[in-house]
Amino acid sequence: MNIKTDYIPISTKGFTDIIDITHEVADSIKKSEIKNGTVTVFVSGSTAGITTIEYEPGLLKDLPEAFEKLAPQNKRYFHDDTWHDGNGFSHVRAAMLGCSLTVPFKDSRLLLGTWQQIVVIDFDNRSRRREVVVQIMGE
Repeated sequence: MNIKTDYIPISTKGFTDIIDITHEVADSIKKSEIKNGTVTVFVSGSTAGITTIEYEPGLLKDLPEAFEKLAPQNKRYFHDDTWHDGNGFSHVRAAMLGCSLTVPFKDSRLLLGTWQQIVVIDFDNRSRRREVVVQIMGE
């Protein structure tokens, strides 16, 4: 069993900015020279999350609208009372989505569906530079 770790730097706009990182994850797998296994993709921080979607214009509008209904920006959050940073909604949204994703791969190719891409969603109330951790395990 081999384990390799790589990093993907990203810049985001915040406010439910959705970034497709599928190609970067695939490149990390190829660089690792591990042929079969799993890749875990993890975003550090408590105001961003990772999932898979069909990365197309409709969903790029639908997903932020859904999060606005679930954890609206203009609601009172106790987190904001504590830190006065106005991003309580960001923490709630990120906790709902989750900070990591594990995907199998075979012959150095991600086993994603045809229309399935790996995305980072930055919920914070400002732009950010983030580093996504890519940990590849297999043989």
